[in-house]
Amino acid sequence: MSKKKSEAAANEEPNRKITSLNSKKEANEVKSLKKEEEEEEDLLLASGIDSDYDGDSLSGSLNSDDFDSDIFDSEDDDSNGDEGSDDEVVDSENGEEDGSDDDEEREVAEESDSSEDEVAPRNTVGDVPLEWYKDEKHIGYDITGKKITKKEKQDKLDSFLATMDDSKNWRKIYDEYNDEEVELTKEESKLIRRMLKGEAPHADFDPYAPYVDWFKWEDAIHPLSSAPEPKRRFIPSKWEAKEVVKLVRAIRKGLIKFDKPEEEPNVYLLWGDDSSTSDQKSKHLTYIPAPKQKLPGHEESYNPPSEYIPTEEEKASYELMYEEDRPKFIPKRFKSLRSIPAYENAVLELFLRCLDLYLCARERKKRINIDPESLKPKLPSRKDLRPYPNTCYLEYKGHTGPVTSISTELSGQWIASGSTDGSVRIWEVETGRCLKVWQFDEAVKCVAWNPLPDFPILAVAMGIDLVFLNTELGTDEEQQRIEELLRLDNLPELDEAAAAIATWLPDEKYGGIKIRHFKNLSYIDWHPRGDYLSAVMPGGETRGVVIHQLSAHSTKRLPIKMRGLPVCTLFHPNHRGIFIIATKKYVRVYNLHKNGEPIKKLETGLREISSMAIHPGGDNLVVGSKEGKMCWFDMDLSSKPYKILKNHPKDITNVEFHRSYPLFASCSEDSTAYVFHGKVYNDLNENPLIVPLEILRGHSSKGGVLDCKFHPRQPWLFTAGGDSVIKLYCH
Repeated sequence: MSKKKSEAAANEEPNRKITSLNSKKEANEVKSLKKEEEEEEDLLLASGIDSDYDGDSLSGSLNSDDFDSDIFDSEDDDSNGDEGSDDEVVDSENGEEDGSDDDEEREVAEESDSSEDEVAPRNTVGDVPLEWYKDEKHIGYDITGKKITKKEKQDKLDSFLATMDDSKNWRKIYDEYNDEEVELTKEESKLIRRMLKGEAPHADFDPYAPYVDWFKWEDAIHPLSSAPEPKRRFIPSKWEAKEVVKLVRAIRKGLIKFDKPEEEPNVYLLWGDDSSTSDQKSKHLTYIPAPKQKLPGHEESYNPPSEYIPTEEEKASYELMYEEDRPKFIPKRFKSLRSIPAYENAVLELFLRCLDLYLCARERKKRINIDPESLKPKLPSRKDLRPYPNTCYLEYKGHTGPVTSISTELSGQWIASGSTDGSVRIWEVETGRCLKVWQFDEAVKCVAWNPLPDFPILAVAMGIDLVFLNTELGTDEEQQRIEELLRLDNLPELDEAAAAIATWLPDEKYGGIKIRHFKNLSYIDWHPRGDYLSAVMPGGETRGVVIHQLSAHSTKRLPIKMRGLPVCTLFHPNHRGIFIIATKKYVRVYNLHKNGEPIKKLETGLREISSMAIHPGGDNLVVGSKEGKMCWFDMDLSSKPYKILKNHPKDITNVEFHRSYPLFASCSEDSTAYVFHGKVYNDLNENPLIVPLEILRGHSSKGGVLDCKFHPRQPWLFTAGGDSVIKLYCH
């Protein structure tokens, strides 16, 4: 026994030495850590005394990362040194325990999740909001109390250039807490993409993994649990009873309140009945309640008393009655409910009942069958509206450029045309022969023949010049009068306003008169008497419209304040002194005899007016626009359009009325010309009749149709196209 005790004591002595050494090592580590913490606190206190100290200004200032890494290295070195001494003791005392301790330490080191393995944060402000350092140059302090300066942020231009140069710049994320840019790896970007899609972060994860049944069902003869059912499943729960008692007490004390049911208003109809159909009566004027069915009595029983069952004689008497007087139900007796057959007239009675409910109102609503064609306005047939131009009869070729304007002579024998090639030509209508040609240096904008038959004078507008040409088509006496009229011997003195607008000059080249304006001309129009001519200059603004008198060789400025850029002008065909000016959006009517007094303003509602024509009667006006719409105005009726016709898909270049036939036409850049029947009645109570008649095609799509004019006596239409061809359409 003594030997065993001595051996046990000898074995316990080295173990005691080892434990004592371990306890000493732990005590030394605790003391060293306490000393380091005290030194750090002293440094922080010393740095906190001087608030103006800026450690970052020094070149040798330490960062928090460097400082922390030094501490960690020192701690590791100390711990390694201690562990080495301990290992020596353990090896000297017990070699077998050394291997087991090393394995345990390795496992602990692999499974540990210490904060020393992570990178220490650069921002050491703690839980202080970063907004406090928003206007400061530093972002917290390091462990020595020195300020940690912020990184300089790039300008937007530099950041944009960096994104253009670096293809991986989209992976960089700015960490506001640590004031640094973090570049995501490919694996991290893949994780973020999968999380944004709502998928599992790791691609190896299978959300639909097959189910693994861990229980073996084969050869299972016993249940999982053969214990008997516990008694508590058959006894009311005491816990639930306590909860119910608590709720009851809370309700009695008023802690739990229920919503009170809404009280219905005690309102009733004073003169109504007590039936449930009183409300429906108030809603529907012609409502009639459905008749109520008779409740079943003893005779409807499957086993009625004998007095309710009719005899054979009574049944025979029922057959002799009329169907209306015959009882609808004859009682029968059955032994039990199973022996009762199905009712014969069930479907019929249900149908009759539904019919009664459907026809309860006893009103038949008649549906009005209207033919949609009858709603269309009744227009006369095109055959009844003949004659009108429908086929191309003749072509006038000779111009080398687009024909911009044409004009017909009053007798209808001659037609004049002007083109962008600078030439003015006179054609014979019936033969197509070119009689005369004048060549100018500029493109011809507009030509207009004098409306008087005794003065075959042609006015030509091109650029800033307006030229009056002698066509030499009249008799000798007429030619003498025309030469005297076109001779500029004694010019009257013009006032300053008119002289600044136009200048009268002789045309030495063709022996006529030239009027030079201060702006380019776009439109000219003769007065019906043939002595006055209006000229339109869109660039002239307030001085954009002037009137020239050929007999007096003078120019007059209108006493009108122009509102808007002028487009075209017209003289009234019947009333003297009435002058019509069309701007881009409005048409205004003035009385020149009363010093330009405005009479009426017509609101077109169009985007931009392109042309205008007046009916020979003088009461109706047609306006064309650059959006393909055409407005018909009845000036005696209203200042707004009577009808708006939208036929052309492109700009309308000109509109024209016939002088004697109830026809008017429009031409457009879509290379078509539309012919309409427009009849104006003398009866003011009857509206004008407008009927579309024909679509004239034939010009090429190059430039479209630039102008159209009617023959003064025949229902013929002349069209001038951008393909340098003039066409005559006849009936």
